[in-house]
Amino acid sequence: MSSNVKSPWIGRLPKIGIRPVIDGRRRGVRESLEDQVTAMARNAAEFLTANLRHPTGEPVQCVLADTCIGGVAEAAACADKFAREGVGVSLTVTPCWCYGSETMDMDPLMPKAVWGFNSTERPGAVYLAAVLAAHNQKGLPAFGIYGRDVQDSGDTNIPDDVQEKLLRFVRAGLAAATLRGKSYLSVGGVSMGISGSIVDQPFFEHYLGMRVECVDMSELTRRINEEIYDPDEFERALLWVHVNCKEGKDYNPPAARKTAEVKAEDWRTVVKMTLILRDLMIGNPRLDALGYGEEALGHNAIAGGFQGQRAWTDHSPNGDFSEAILTSSFDWNGVRMPYMVATENDCLNGVGMLLGYLLTNTAQIFADVRTYWSPDAVKRVTGHTLSGLAAGGIIHLINSGAATLDGTGEQSRDGMPAMKPFWEISEAEAERCLDATTWPAAISEYFRGGGYSSCYLSRGGMPMTMSRLSLVKGLGPVLQIAEGFSVDVPADVHKILNERTNPTWPTTWFVPNVTGEGPFTDVYSVMANWSANHGAISYGHIGADLIALASILRIPVAMHNVPAEKVFRPSTWSLFGALEPQAADYRACANFGPLYG
Repeated sequence: MSSNVKSPWIGRLPKIGIRPVIDGRRRGVRESLEDQVTAMARNAAEFLTANLRHPTGEPVQCVLADTCIGGVAEAAACADKFAREGVGVSLTVTPCWCYGSETMDMDPLMPKAVWGFNSTERPGAVYLAAVLAAHNQKGLPAFGIYGRDVQDSGDTNIPDDVQEKLLRFVRAGLAAATLRGKSYLSVGGVSMGISGSIVDQPFFEHYLGMRVECVDMSELTRRINEEIYDPDEFERALLWVHVNCKEGKDYNPPAARKTAEVKAEDWRTVVKMTLILRDLMIGNPRLDALGYGEEALGHNAIAGGFQGQRAWTDHSPNGDFSEAILTSSFDWNGVRMPYMVATENDCLNGVGMLLGYLLTNTAQIFADVRTYWSPDAVKRVTGHTLSGLAAGGIIHLINSGAATLDGTGEQSRDGMPAMKPFWEISEAEAERCLDATTWPAAISEYFRGGGYSSCYLSRGGMPMTMSRLSLVKGLGPVLQIAEGFSVDVPADVHKILNERTNPTWPTTWFVPNVTGEGPFTDVYSVMANWSANHGAISYGHIGADLIALASILRIPVAMHNVPAEKVFRPSTWSLFGALEPQAADYRACANFGPLYG
């Protein structure tokens, strides 16, 4: 698929700034190093450009300082260029000794790392240690990158361990920089007393650098009644829905079932809701041509949430279809970027989805962390003995709203089920996701106004990372992370377990990786220690990337099962207690405070 997609957000996508620093002494010292330092910077830029993309599919761009940086004047010139070029992430590279506090990046908001080349000819590691000490002393945390093995001075190869750290830092830094200046769009207010939908504006402002935009749900009614949407796109979307969205079983009792005419009108309404929610988030120039200039602008929302229950759903079709289609990587316009839309306006889970999205460029699953099924309980209810990854029990992730259709697992990579960036998804894969999904009528006891919920079963075998952001009085934001896998259970077993709850919703059977310690003693312990009723689920094991991003944003991680050797935070974190890294994380985040004050 083509990746030539215009960003839906206002503002330039952040670039990576490469700072080649050098020994400032002239008369032979600096001159002998210029070529090596410049080559190191260019090599890093080529590597990052070749391996990273923005959510639009565009390769990231790197900006190199015009000269090597040997002192404060060249550091200032570099900072000026970075500001003009829209640099959002700073990477300093050097193979030699340099003057630490004179050459360092002093921007307090810029995520930053230093790569000190490991060789014996020149002391790049000495500069790395010195400049990191300066960063720590000045309260400007920086990631330190140092290869395990000594290289020859002319070696342009980037070792695997350095590559991993470069990518981890830059992915996290770009995510933090992309958040800055964007909006969270809160459509409605608090849903059924769910605390995650109590949108805390200071959190968004101080920790993420975002603003919160609030729109009452009556705006959807206004736009539906006054037809403030693209009528041509509506007709195209409605036809696509009739062809691609199969109605599922109606589980309502006969007396509560809607007539065919009413159901048809519900379909028309939920399609209009989808167009309107998208237009509210990112705008739509077509509306300007129709005479709605203000509405055409949107709210520059990189994520949003829809309250729905119950102020809306007691009298109008629910938002399940809209949430499912918007969070998917395809619709009537073809394969495209997914939108991050939180069910029940749970903005904290919406942020979890957003962080996962910016780190992976893939659609995210929003789910209830509904039920832990122990092996004994499954055996008692179904007669089946769980085995393999599921032998210790399974967690039922099932959304009381809707989840991305990418979550079916009908995309593939290397013959295995996957969720991929939109530019890797074929039309055939999108069709398989649609074919694996049915749309049962909403259960009237939950949704009096009707609507349609996406219903599918995720394929097993997908590596997944479940996360949850929570707010705690006196502590602030805190993140939980659980890496694991989706698993398959026999169809008859799934049917029995699924029909003990609402069978009209999408299901993912999830098993976290068990370490035998703390909250990961067993599968039950993960469920028992989860901090809220929802979780955001990413494809892949991205826990280490989430930890790096959380440290940039000064959000401590309460629990995770990421191997210790994969955890990568700014160097100063170890000074807050190297022998107790979890406590050190809390202390460091509290000490430095939120990134934006």
